[in-house]
Amino acid sequence: MSTIRGARERARIEVTAAIKDEARKQLAADGAARLSLRAVARELGMVSSALYRYFPSRDELLTALIVDAYDAVGEAAEAADRASCAGPSASARHLARWTAVACAVRDWALAHPHEYGLIYGSPVPGYTAPQATVGPASRVGFVLIAIVGDAHRTDGLALPPLAAELRSDAERMAADFAPDLPPAVVPSLVAAWSQLFGLISFEIFGQFNRIVEAREAFFRQAVGELARHVGLLGGGSGRRTGSGA
Repeated sequence: MSTIRGARERARIEVTAAIKDEARKQLAADGAARLSLRAVARELGMVSSALYRYFPSRDELLTALIVDAYDAVGEAAEAADRASCAGPSASARHLARWTAVACAVRDWALAHPHEYGLIYGSPVPGYTAPQATVGPASRVGFVLIAIVGDAHRTDGLALPPLAAELRSDAERMAADFAPDLPPAVVPSLVAAWSQLFGLISFEIFGQFNRIVEAREAFFRQAVGELARHVGLLGGGSGRRTGSGA
């Protein structure tokens, strides 16, 4: 009996993968807003009722694709962080990790522009992402938080200035997702996270066309500036912190 169950489970995994692969082709051809379960079923030679046993609605299929995309870019970021150990000093290593992660995210986006567009492009009309997407969507952000946290503990940070009006928000955000960091650095870290994806989105969606030619060099310089704004480079303006700050 267990052999039969195992065969059924393998078949289900294979069919689920085939459905998602075909859906990704439709994303590339027609965009997320026109994704159709019936069209996917037709291309796979399935009746619609059979496909509904795997994904009861278009929104459930979209959610699966979104989670897969977030997990894929998150895995790329995490792998780049693990592999990066260059630098003669702690400061250099933290900067190398930050740069490696940012470049891995950009490389993934350039290799998977339609999946990137699904998670960072225009919202899909009529679709609301469920709670199940939150964890996968946070993976890149948590890698960046970990790098800044390690720098704070081992080498200190040059804290950026914090407007008094932001103090309450900074303390709340730090408590929510970066409790080991000084609240003053958290708004800059959130801004760096959003600007990282802004840089990538401008490149993916063509806003840099006829403006920036040396795209990789431009990106690396911008990523270095983002590192400075979160205090990773040490020195600069701001109050330096150590592990006890």
